[in-house]
Amino acid sequence: MPRLLVVGGGRMGAALVGGLVRSGWARADECAVVERRAEVRDLLSTRFDGLRVLEQPVPAESVVLAVKPSDAESACSALAPDSSERVLSVVAGVTIAMLGGWLWPGAPIVRAMPNTPALLGTSASAIAGGPTATDEDLVWAESVLSSIGVVVRLPEHLLDAATGLSGSGPAYVFLVAEALVEAGVLEGLDREVSRVLTVQTILGAARMLTESGESAEALRAAVTSPGGTTAAALRVLESRAVRAAFIDAVSASAARSRTLGAAH
Repeated sequence: MPRLLVVGGGRMGAALVGGLVRSGWARADECAVVERRAEVRDLLSTRFDGLRVLEQPVPAESVVLAVKPSDAESACSALAPDSSERVLSVVAGVTIAMLGGWLWPGAPIVRAMPNTPALLGTSASAIAGGPTATDEDLVWAESVLSSIGVVVRLPEHLLDAATGLSGSGPAYVFLVAEALVEAGVLEGLDREVSRVLTVQTILGAARMLTESGESAEALRAAVTSPGGTTAAALRVLESRAVRAAFIDAVSASAARSRTLGAAH
């Protein structure tokens, strides 16, 4: 019996398997992946030596659902009753109540919202446990998702907020990067030079936030000399309500996540 069955071998499913193997949480031959697409099964078999790649689910100690929202009901229905100890879902917008209605009665369910940097092992994930999930189930889910990044626990009603912030958050940063690259070009920099400077600036700022122990406010203040170049730039950003735009963007994403969840 596999230690872990991942239902869905797409980008997130493959990222999870890669993270678990890389971190030593499991060997590839202790895991299995269910994937309908033959070409994806071939890629997974080539990438992970010893991984069981299947067309249909088999009983396993635990299950991770990593399918598209439209495929969640059929994926749950394909799992045999009591076919595993617990289920971790990384399916966007599908609530614990919905999953509970599709799975066997009393199934321990943990719902999670990771983001796309999971592909590089730097995901930010939020998790919430269902009514039958124990603390042991949550600890297990944290151990799985910690292989691809950091994990926080939340009540389920706040997972939509996490979607708005960290789930959609990489796109906000990418948009900022696009704008900075373009600004550098407009100021006369070669595009590749502008790209290199932009990417390293974002990387360096993120590391300062992670490693300095200082708040974002303190770090911003430290590089903003009165009457200096940064102060001039920030004055423009504040006048254009950039801060308020980011707040509104997160709210809009969270609201859309709630709407999608209600629509399933």
